[in-house]
Amino acid sequence: MPVFSFLLYTLIFVLIYILTSPLWRKFQKHAPCPFLAAPIIGHLYILKPPITQTFANLTVRFGPVLSLRFGSRPVLMISLPSAAEECLTKNDLAFCNRPSGFLAGKYLGCGYISLTWAPYGPHWRNLRRISAVEILSSHRLQLLAGIRADEVRMLIRRLISAAADGDRAVEMKPAMFDLTMNVMTRMIFGKRYYGIEGEEEAKRFREIVAGTFRLFNEICIGDMVPYLRWLDWRKEERFKRLKEEREILMRELIEEQRRNMKEISDEGERERKDQRPLIQVLLKLQESEPEYYKDEIMLGIMLDLLIGGSDTSAGTMEWALALLLNHPEVLQKAQLEIDTHIGNERLLEESDLCHLPYLRCIITETLRMYPPAPNLIPHESSEDCVVGGYQVPRGTMLQLNLWAIQNDPKIWDYPSNFRPERFEGVDGHRIGFKMMPFGAGRRSCPGEGLAIKVVGLTIGSLIQCFEWDPVDGKVLDMAMAPGFNMHRAEPL
Repeated sequence: MPVFSFLLYTLIFVLIYILTSPLWRKFQKHAPCPFLAAPIIGHLYILKPPITQTFANLTVRFGPVLSLRFGSRPVLMISLPSAAEECLTKNDLAFCNRPSGFLAGKYLGCGYISLTWAPYGPHWRNLRRISAVEILSSHRLQLLAGIRADEVRMLIRRLISAAADGDRAVEMKPAMFDLTMNVMTRMIFGKRYYGIEGEEEAKRFREIVAGTFRLFNEICIGDMVPYLRWLDWRKEERFKRLKEEREILMRELIEEQRRNMKEISDEGERERKDQRPLIQVLLKLQESEPEYYKDEIMLGIMLDLLIGGSDTSAGTMEWALALLLNHPEVLQKAQLEIDTHIGNERLLEESDLCHLPYLRCIITETLRMYPPAPNLIPHESSEDCVVGGYQVPRGTMLQLNLWAIQNDPKIWDYPSNFRPERFEGVDGHRIGFKMMPFGAGRRSCPGEGLAIKVVGLTIGSLIQCFEWDPVDGKVLDMAMAPGFNMHRAEPL
């Protein structure tokens, strides 16, 4: 009898909860919730790959501001420019944190001390200052322009060699990935690690990077349901092994640079001093400010730059070239612009990009249709706030559905059509909060300038130097692969 009473009271409690929770939510003015949350997993059951399309479908069906629950985490999903603006301007400070308890933050974010994963505070602000002033400033990027030009020239020679060998089809995805990775490794370490065979250090480095990208796209149930973390034990073991291998290699590189660094006092050697790799810049700063430049902090900075500045740019270039192959009239117009401005007597240079507005429109339209991070890395509210008239409690994970905003037919005319002309006369790659491929607010991507230079120079050079056609004249499939970053399902 007591068991029966317990079950009866439990059933009554569950029914009351189901019947009253919508009324309570309405009374509290919380964002609408489209489905009932399942026990333990919440709304995780509605997520199907590709996640980007699933989020967009939810927006179409239920509206641009939704309240969900991923496991035990409350989630605010935003697909409306005005609501995104509220989150990233009026409430920017409230949403400046990252969710805690993610395996990626613990192991790839070096224990939540990297720029990507660190909580908002003095440490994060210092990392942001270092990135803006010492690493990714316009002056610093200009000093290292030769590296980007050199790697693009190597790619051109690689493709010419393939054509000379009679290769009818060329795999562009690995070539673009090698280019972006070598740009980053030369900027950071002063070394090339891709396109090199038989070198043990390069092989170790490539394996670690490949493992990092694989784990970054892993879905870990414990991130959303902490008391089910034990289900992720195999994944966590892989995270741990990767972290150990990465730290061993990075510390070897740091020690190597310490041994090789020489004090540069001769005024005549100033140019070489300015063009030294990032790791030497950080080690020099460590001498004067050791509390800000500990080895583990330097490791986090270098890893953030390496991961954030390579795969995303390579993906954007792949999408851009695929779109051009499917739209030969756009490709022809871009070729005409480059031929008119530059001609055939010299190769395109980075300084030419500001004089090629149609090329800039092509890149911007590519970023609109296929943003590198279609949902951005989640934010988390550190205090109660109001978004779109709805109450948002402290500890809510903010999921900005960037792809849905940038492909919304209510905002863009024919958003599924590739139309670079829509950006003619528009300055920059961000248009308010309806177009922000690099995010906005305090947590926006600090590497936007570098990404635009690498993508612009590479795509412009490929257009200038070659005639392009799809294999067998077929229209390319533009389906998206599953994962958190946006890649083509069929590599180019």
